[in-house]
Amino acid sequence: MKRSALSTHATRLSVLSLGLASVVALSGCDTLNDWLAPDRVNYKAAETAPSLTVPSDLSTADISQRYAAPPKVNSLGGGAERALTPAGNATLGVPTAQDPYGMHVENDGDRRWLVVDGRTPDQLWGPLKEFWEESGFTLKTDAPQTGIMTTDWAENRANIPDDWFRKSVGKLIDFAYSSGTRDMFRTQVERAPDGSTDISVTHSAMEEVLTGQDKTGSRWESRPRNPALEAAFLVKIMQKFGLTEAQAKQLVTDARPAGVKVAVEQTGGSSTLDISEPFDRAWLRVGLALDRTNFTVDNRDREKGIYYVHYSDSMQEMKKDGLFGKLFSSSSPKPTRQFLVNVRPKADSVTQVAVVDANGQLDNSSDAQRIVSLLHAQLN
Repeated sequence: MKRSALSTHATRLSVLSLGLASVVALSGCDTLNDWLAPDRVNYKAAETAPSLTVPSDLSTADISQRYAAPPKVNSLGGGAERALTPAGNATLGVPTAQDPYGMHVENDGDRRWLVVDGRTPDQLWGPLKEFWEESGFTLKTDAPQTGIMTTDWAENRANIPDDWFRKSVGKLIDFAYSSGTRDMFRTQVERAPDGSTDISVTHSAMEEVLTGQDKTGSRWESRPRNPALEAAFLVKIMQKFGLTEAQAKQLVTDARPAGVKVAVEQTGGSSTLDISEPFDRAWLRVGLALDRTNFTVDNRDREKGIYYVHYSDSMQEMKKDGLFGKLFSSSSPKPTRQFLVNVRPKADSVTQVAVVDANGQLDNSSDAQRIVSLLHAQLN
């Protein structure tokens, strides 16, 4: 499944002398069972620091009740109290007859999201932030007011082959040993009309490809999102929320279908979409679909039904975010145009999606129509 070569290692060492650490991109199984295996995801690179010791010449301080920290008060912004499930789990979700674990997974094609019963986004934001940081990621976007949490680009160390070269030499230069891939994850947290919270994880990826006749150069190219990797992180989030690995995997396997009809309509020379479901659910689905295109959501206003998006160039994002910032030009990337994606009720069970201008009028530009086409493809 994985490949490596002596020539590749030799090339990498020569490239390291110039300041770039990289290896041949790895191929691997992308089935759900493979990605749910515990050893397929390993982004944590930090090591545990040695335990602190008290010098022998210092006496132990007097510890009495007056120095004890006050208990956490949930009403002042603390996390939600965990509930006990029939299976004995202390879970963040609120168990019900329909959801004995207090949560379930829904899917639309290869898109999956977690539904946590009886909890608001505010109550789950802290544990989600802890989850990504404990998983070895740095958060680039931490915006509870918009429900968007984005990691910086990171390397999955589990993708590095444990061959003889790494065992003998790699341990000495492991800091520079690269899998040739980078991943970024975007978490969208949305309040549902029934009081639950929907959590989705979207994967973006880049791959280093060797160039030149002698394979001495390289460039970064976009890779397709990996739905199985997204599901693997949903499993890990459910474990953070109190389920066992087996329970979380079963919920992914038993994901509830949530597909609906999406039709293209021509209005005044512009294309719009009609989604056969109420606004609350359509709003979530459009947000998920935007996450899976090359358009990034900068902000959103649920009351106005507006997603503010711009075209995202993954390579420019990597440069700007500083992954290889010191090795690239310091010139600022060109600003990109912002688009307004409007989600609005059209009938009792039909929601219209359109790209509009600042005045709320339909945007007839070719770029706007491209967004509509991409959304139609994602929603179907």
